Amino acid sequence: MSAIWLVVLSLVGFSVAYVFYGGFLSRKLGLDPGRKTPAHTLRDDVDYVPAKPAVLMGHHFASIAGAAPIIGPVTAAVFGWMPVYIWIVLGGIFLGAAHDFMSLVASIRHEGKSIGEVVEEHLGPAGKTLFLLFAWSALILVIAVFADVVASTFVKRPAVATSSLWFIGLAILFGLAIHKLRAPLWAATLVGVVLLFAGLVVGAKLPLDVAAMVGGGIEDPEAFKAAKRIWLWILFGYVFVASVTPVQVLLQPRDYLNSFLLYGLMILGLVGIFVANPTVDPAEFSAFTGWTHPKLGHLFPVLFVTVACGAISGFHSLVASGTTAKQLDREPDARPVGYGAMLVESLLAILALVAVVTMTRAEYGSFFKAGGGGPVEAFSSGLGSFISVLGIPEEVAISFVALAVSAFALTSLDTGTRLARFSFQEFFEGKDNTRKSLLARNRFLATAISIALAMALVFLETTNPTTGATVSSWKMIWPIFGSANQLLACLALLAISVWLARRARANWFALVPMVFMFSVTMTSLVTLAGKNLGAGGNTALGVVSILLFVLAYLLTIQAVATLWKVYAAR
Repeated sequence: MSAIWLVVLSLVGFSVAYVFYGGFLSRKLGLDPGRKTPAHTLRDDVDYVPAKPAVLMGHHFASIAGAAPIIGPVTAAVFGWMPVYIWIVLGGIFLGAAHDFMSLVASIRHEGKSIGEVVEEHLGPAGKTLFLLFAWSALILVIAVFADVVASTFVKRPAVATSSLWFIGLAILFGLAIHKLRAPLWAATLVGVVLLFAGLVVGAKLPLDVAAMVGGGIEDPEAFKAAKRIWLWILFGYVFVASVTPVQVLLQPRDYLNSFLLYGLMILGLVGIFVANPTVDPAEFSAFTGWTHPKLGHLFPVLFVTVACGAISGFHSLVASGTTAKQLDREPDARPVGYGAMLVESLLAILALVAVVTMTRAEYGSFFKAGGGGPVEAFSSGLGSFISVLGIPEEVAISFVALAVSAFALTSLDTGTRLARFSFQEFFEGKDNTRKSLLARNRFLATAISIALAMALVFLETTNPTTGATVSSWKMIWPIFGSANQLLACLALLAISVWLARRARANWFALVPMVFMFSVTMTSLVTLAGKNLGAGGNTALGVVSILLFVLAYLLTIQAVATLWKVYAAR
């Protein structure tokens, strides 16, 4: 079967969905071009700053994308390409894009605050407290993980380090050109994109090899560890600055420019697929391999937890109701930014799936063996081979894909830090949303506390009870992140369902996805708890699983009670 059909059908499906289902949601949510958004009513030129739709789209897309929509589909492909494909297409249209869109609209109707504010207004203060504690804790874990991943990438791929520093400097200059010099967006973008891609060349020519600088190389474990520690300190310093700096100075322009890397990657990949016309050989890659995988477990709920970004991801609700809602210029912009950006991410997930299911079984399996490089390397190799048919040397194409994907891990890191700061400050707000407390008022202190805890997870080491190896503390609890991430999506849809019901609006398009995600999350948490509370398991992971299960249960009970009162009063 030609893989082109997988791409064409998804493109048609996403396009039709944007026009019709996106339009349907816009009408149900009552988007009003005349209603002022928080970016105008609460403008402070630090967090609340109106942005042009194209700029905000790039910022939002870069923040939600990264490597996650690549890792999930490539990993879950062991169940066969068909269930992954169906979940990405249907999940992206009816769950993920709708979830992101509704989270964004709910936030702008609540002063650009997080979903926690929606929870408080409709489920009570206790619900907000539980939600913000959970969201903040999850974001601390995200900061720790991505700092570790980015630092390791910078050591292994010194060219990425150079390019990333180049991008940061370029973003500051771009922001100054747009906001201070009032340069036309099209002109600044044209120059910025050219310089952006020039940064890839500079990185390749002048790799910043810190491991070599400390007297060794990446093959030397001590030199690798020392170099990684240096990069960790630099990265934590950078994300502190990125979190407290006005969004239009660094975060917004960097994400906007970086999004063109991903756009370029996707366009080249799509054209390459149409030219190469790769096939999916059923003898090598089955459409469906079975309901259970010996290592991953049962297809339900594993598929729906593994493939999050690209289908539906709770992290997106924090981005939409965190940084994005504070920059939305007009309410109608929520449709392309919220619904549209998620569909583009779903298309990226489809490209990731096609990149590996057109491989032989042996090629695919080789990336998951020791030293194989994992999902990102598999994607880079697969998509790079398609791009190479356009006349670009295959090694250059593969390196470009790897560099582009790696650069986006830094985006998730600094966005996660800013979101952690927002959650922390909201937690200490007064009942009337005033910020009398120093912890709610001071963005520097809120950022410092969030980063300090993330640093503890990275630098403090513990012993893995299963393998006996010494690892960073975050690795002990990371296996639960997939379930925790989807629990965030479930809680966001839960809050939105109650919000719409209390305003006498239809809410089935939020309620039905919420019920499905609730069943996925609860099943996953029960499975994790049972697996880790037994002999030889990770007790801490098992306990956290139970705590998250209880949290979801309590908030759901509150929501059901509230919905019952609302419907009974009609």
